[in-house]
Amino acid sequence: MRLCRSFSAVCVLLLPGFVFAAGQKQKTPSTYDIPLPARPDFSALNWLIGDWAGHTTDVTTGKATQGDVHLTVSFTLDKRFLLVHEEISLPAGRTSPALRETCTGFLSSDPSGAGFVLWSFSSTGFISQYHVTVSDEQATFDPQGGANPPPGFLFRRVISRLGSGFFSEKVAVAPPGGAFFPYYNAELTQVLEPKPAVPPAAVTQPSSPAPAPQSRHESP
Repeated sequence: MRLCRSFSAVCVLLLPGFVFAAGQKQKTPSTYDIPLPARPDFSALNWLIGDWAGHTTDVTTGKATQGDVHLTVSFTLDKRFLLVHEEISLPAGRTSPALRETCTGFLSSDPSGAGFVLWSFSSTGFISQYHVTVSDEQATFDPQGGANPPPGFLFRRVISRLGSGFFSEKVAVAPPGGAFFPYYNAELTQVLEPKPAVPPAAVTQPSSPAPAPQSRHESP
């Protein structure tokens, strides 16, 4: 009698667990789908995509100076961003020291829906953000702060297309509490990769005719 009561208690304890497990097996697993943002339309920037190199020019005379600028703009991350990489080497000026700086940025559509936004990371440690307005012949980069921008200083850039494979870049700076003034100008041309040399066609040497067979005469 005592054994029967114990067996009944065990059945009562196991039954809820069995029902719970059965319920778990019948539950359909949930699938979560994260909608992706639309791929940006970069067609207005087609003229800027490529590898560019050039020299700085005097802001007054327009003559070439000793500064060097190398800019590369290319698609990245499934063509949802433009990778903007720039290397700048500037000699000391009347109001600024010599500078060597490398910047890498990611450009995409502005969340507001108007224009584009560029997040720029500098070898100097600064992280800046720019709002980018684009037309068929010009791209304007206006400062919008950033995670760690140059304290108090604002930099504005205008890239103007001057022709196929040729554009100018004008950078202006505003010191704390001051107005913008020209920092440097540059003119860049597109760097075209040389086409692989075509090997000269193999010259086929005419084959020499086979020597005629010579008859042998044996004396009897």
